[in-house]
Amino acid sequence: MTSNNPFDPGYYYADSLKNFGFRKIGKHVAIAKDCVINGLENISLGDHVRIDSKTTIIALSGKLEIGSYVHIAGGCYINSAGGINIGDFVGVSFGSALFSINDDYSGKFLMGPTIPIEFKNINKQPIILNKHSVLGSGAVVLPGVSVGEGAAVGALSLVTKSIPDWKVYSGVPAKFLKDRSKELLEQEKLFLHSIFGTEAVTADS
Repeated sequence: MTSNNPFDPGYYYADSLKNFGFRKIGKHVAIAKDCVINGLENISLGDHVRIDSKTTIIALSGKLEIGSYVHIAGGCYINSAGGINIGDFVGVSFGSALFSINDDYSGKFLMGPTIPIEFKNINKQPIILNKHSVLGSGAVVLPGVSVGEGAAVGALSLVTKSIPDWKVYSGVPAKFLKDRSKELLEQEKLFLHSIFGTEAVTADS
């Protein structure tokens, strides 16, 4: 669908995206046309994925794997140099950033993309956002972090360590706030049953 609004960049959909060189494109995928995406050959997208306006994805090295029923809101930054896996039913809110690679800020080494690797101390580790996890607006996730199944990260939080399943963390650095309800798992069963006619079918089937 094309918008007549000059301020609306619109979306590319799965029928077009399959010709762009992605490693894998599922069904019902929508990516805003003003996103910046490098390394298409390293990016796999499941079904029912939406990536909104002005998101930047850098996947020149390291795989980015996104499951099904995933929403990445506008203005996000994702660098998958260390590898990033985003599970089914994950939400990444506006302005969040996933850094699977970063520089050493101690002052002992040089920094930045213009500096040869021998003068830097790079931290490059995978990031995992497990099924049903969610990042609040402006959250930052650093290399080596796994956000557990059903875990939630508060807005403007800095996640430096892995978060257990079904917990809510918030702050700088992110700390435990409370447990998160698992009632959404029943909603998942009803949702999938409404689509596939059976509760046994999963989103990535």
